[in-house]
Amino acid sequence: MRLPGIGACALGMIAVNAFENTSPFVFFSTSEILASSPQIATAASLSRTINIELGKCPSDIYLIVTQPGATAADYRSQHSTPYLRRSVSGEDKHVRSSFTVSEVLGEIDTTALAKTLEQQCGAGTLSIDASTGLFDIVDDMKPRIIKVDFPALPIGTDRSTASRTNDLFLSNLLDMLPSPNYTVIYTTTPASNDHHHTDFEPSMYEMDKTMSPLVHMDLKRDVSMYASTSGNSTNGISLPLFERYQYFTPGLFMGLVVGLLLLSILYVAISAVSSLQVSYASFDRENGPAAQKKLF
Repeated sequence: MRLPGIGACALGMIAVNAFENTSPFVFFSTSEILASSPQIATAASLSRTINIELGKCPSDIYLIVTQPGATAADYRSQHSTPYLRRSVSGEDKHVRSSFTVSEVLGEIDTTALAKTLEQQCGAGTLSIDASTGLFDIVDDMKPRIIKVDFPALPIGTDRSTASRTNDLFLSNLLDMLPSPNYTVIYTTTPASNDHHHTDFEPSMYEMDKTMSPLVHMDLKRDVSMYASTSGNSTNGISLPLFERYQYFTPGLFMGLVVGLLLLSILYVAISAVSSLQVSYASFDRENGPAAQKKLF
């Protein structure tokens, strides 16, 4: 019976697909906000936490940023989004509270967040299309909601460049705000299948259809990660040498450990052989049986 093994494989595939459909979330504010969240959360639970904090009206300006087609890997490099990294790492002294969620399952309803601010804080809404790069800041005393919609990140070599461009746009926008008291809700959505097929068509491996339906599973090789890796290699030419290459691999580490073990064994063997002591008299012929007969 292979049913338990098939069930375990199915559960593993469900878990992998769940992580593939996740995207990161970033929250930082110049006000003191004590909200936090685990590194893996659902969009519903995260929205409840954010709504509770936004209901307290902690800031004058609220930036609700939407970045489609993003993954957690897009924000791991310190060169892709330097301003966003500086804001959540504590380097920006104006930011007093922040938290991030690496994997958010589902999409956060930004319209509901804006509605909460409109009802409880009396804030007005201003939408900005980041693809045009044009925006007007209203200078008044009313709390303001600024919704920034970035275009979806492309697949390929331009992905890192688009991330840096959006990060620079966000930095310039925050510098032009009329009030230094702001809160940024940076939401992302996972890459859809349409984006993958329009920009890059990965080759798939289909299993033989003649297999039994009981054990047949659609296992496909997704080579989109290889394409993104090759694209990042061209953008990482300016990186330091130790960040572009990996010099201490697991194979090298195991080889060094085995080599040290063999050298220790060789040292013990040589020490044992060199410690043997034999007197010169044991090689003298007169000490044999013939020499004992001569004594009598």
